[in-house]
Amino acid sequence: MRRWLTLLVLILTLGACALLPQRDPLQITVVGIDPLPSQDLEVRFAVKLRVQNPNDSAIDYDGLALNLTVNGQPLASGVSNQHGRLERFSETVLNIPLSVSAFSVLRQTLGLSQTQSLDNLPYTLDGKLAGGLFGTVRFSDSGRLRLPAGN
Repeated sequence: MRRWLTLLVLILTLGACALLPQRDPLQITVVGIDPLPSQDLEVRFAVKLRVQNPNDSAIDYDGLALNLTVNGQPLASGVSNQHGRLERFSETVLNIPLSVSAFSVLRQTLGLSQTQSLDNLPYTLDGKLAGGLFGTVRFSDSGRLRLPAGN
């Protein structure tokens, strides 16, 4: 009897998970980078992200985390205790402070061959909007670094 009860609870739990709404991924665009005061062996900057919610339901968040990987190596990370609500079918710009340690820069430099430059390197930006047990929304963006001409 206990096995049947456990099986029934498992089936009901799986059925309840299927009822959770499916969300489209958030659309993330880096719209700016501003320098911040740095300390000793680190560089800090604020990344401005345009976050678009293409879903029919609002997203409440209470905290952000962001990681930047360049050329397959971790480069920068940051967190923020910002909180807010991203309404359905809306967008907002979020500022997240990121830190780059001297060791991350050294690791990046050692990973480049003598013929490579910083232009056109692959990057991945991974982050999350924390929203509790079932409300956390993860996002990711990737592409290639495009440096302005003349740098």
